[in-house]
Amino acid sequence: MCGRYQFTAEQCEEIRQIADAIQRKYGADAWSPGEVRPANRAPVLLDDAGGPVPKLMKWGYQLPGTLVINARAETATEKPLFRDSVRNRRCLIPSTGFYEWDSQKRKYLFTLPREDALYMAGLYDRRGNEDCYCILTTSPNASMRPVHDRMPLILTGEQRHRWLADDDAAARILTVASPELMRTSAEAQISLW
Repeated sequence: MCGRYQFTAEQCEEIRQIADAIQRKYGADAWSPGEVRPANRAPVLLDDAGGPVPKLMKWGYQLPGTLVINARAETATEKPLFRDSVRNRRCLIPSTGFYEWDSQKRKYLFTLPREDALYMAGLYDRRGNEDCYCILTTSPNASMRPVHDRMPLILTGEQRHRWLADDDAAARILTVASPELMRTSAEAQISLW
């Protein structure tokens, strides 16, 4: 499961460009970079003929009594809630890392080695009057397994473009293993919330 992630524009030029595009499109007060939590609005990337375009959406599919923030990559094509989104509404969730807690409730930040940006595969839909997204998760790899039994489906390089634009490739991408990650303790980080 992925329950929080980080979108910090200061440390990454790619992320800064996305943040700048969002601010130009929606205004400076439309959202705040930092730690992203369920039900927050945050940038996602959608396919456009000219390449990926950023859009601000709410994290989570709102259903009666619950907010669905993750979808299992292994079963998303079978589940009525996600099936059409897998075919027609795929997105990328840009971040600078994601958080997970171990069984002792210690918080860790996971990032890509030698990369400042981390892109998670996602789906989006319109629920009520709001566009929203969820993060696809998969079985953990060796770097994640000591902490949690699920992890986001992380896309690198050409996978990102194919996920957004190529329907046939998207089905195959659902089964790829995520890259190995760096894990650092987030316990010392100060949160204002």
